[in-house]
Amino acid sequence: MKKVLYTLLILSTANLFAQGKKFFKSGEVKLQNPVEKINLRFANDLPFVQVSINGKPYNFLFDTGAPTVISTAVYTELGLEKKHTAKVKDSQKNKQEQIFTILPEMIVDQAVFKNVGAIVMDFSISELSCFRIDGILGANQMAKLTWKVNYAENSLEASKDLAQFNPADYDIVIPFNPRPQKTPVVETDLQGKKIDLTFDTGFSGRLKITDAAYDAQKALKSIEIYGTNSVGAYGAGKPLPGYIFRTPALSLGNKSFANEIIATGNASLIGNDFFKNFVFILDWSGNKIYMKQIKNEPAKLESFGFGYRFIDSKPTVAFVFQEENFPLKVGDAIISINNVNLDTLDKDGACHYFINRVENGQKTIDLKIRRDGKEMQVKLEKKEFLSV
Repeated sequence: MKKVLYTLLILSTANLFAQGKKFFKSGEVKLQNPVEKINLRFANDLPFVQVSINGKPYNFLFDTGAPTVISTAVYTELGLEKKHTAKVKDSQKNKQEQIFTILPEMIVDQAVFKNVGAIVMDFSISELSCFRIDGILGANQMAKLTWKVNYAENSLEASKDLAQFNPADYDIVIPFNPRPQKTPVVETDLQGKKIDLTFDTGFSGRLKITDAAYDAQKALKSIEIYGTNSVGAYGAGKPLPGYIFRTPALSLGNKSFANEIIATGNASLIGNDFFKNFVFILDWSGNKIYMKQIKNEPAKLESFGFGYRFIDSKPTVAFVFQEENFPLKVGDAIISINNVNLDTLDKDGACHYFINRVENGQKTIDLKIRRDGKEMQVKLEKKEFLSV
């Protein structure tokens, strides 16, 4: 949450039935070595791996919050067989009917996965297309191995034997309950309530809980927001009021974390802005996550007080902090930021500025916006909110 609070959520949950549960257990994996080093590229607070299917390279998101997914284009290229269809729900509670198929083989460096269940999805919609991903290496596939992850060093290792990673060296141990698709769910004690958090490497943010779980009386400090501060596989949810707050303590496994910052929304998640301060091991054999802190960066909320999305290549204010006399409103069209024209972008240009935000690294910004046909100039300063 050091940056603007815009986060992109990929597929988060699937409605599963008996056939679906069996489907996500399918497949096997073979390794050449006791520990395999896997390519990892951590960019824009999301982890990516290159995989090979039929000798062709593809870019996949490494996402514990989702099952394995392949793009419609890859499904068509490979001529795969439809096993069944079912409705799939994304992080914003939007649902769509999707094809379920079996991927005969996927090679990730020297790890060879065979006959893994996968969902077929169109990645060309919304901002998803800007990441140019061909699929998701999901939890049902990951669960066949134990993984050691270090975003700071772009390091990812896999093994069939937890002992290869010396778990005794890790002081934080967090049990998890896997969903049928194998996504890890960890329990936290927050504000006197037990809350289940999806351990989601496909979530670029820090911590989020559902609106219903929030207790304003027990927050150290809070700020009200309005709009849409996350996007799912099938688009954004409706603009709604919400909160970002600082909590005195958040417990995970055998560790309590002080003064964490949490946002409210449609789902309860823990994501990469938290994970990037740790090396962590994902162990489905014992249903535990082992973590070791490598950076001590206290939770901090710096923002210009708004976030924006690119809708049909047009930057549009998506959420705002509910401060008195704040000049922006949800739905305002952004014409320019610091004299960079954003009003006439094609899809490639919109993707460029979606990933390389004009305001990154700036302390003040000058915006030109359009509201109800009228143009306005706005100057904003980055501020720290919820400081201890």
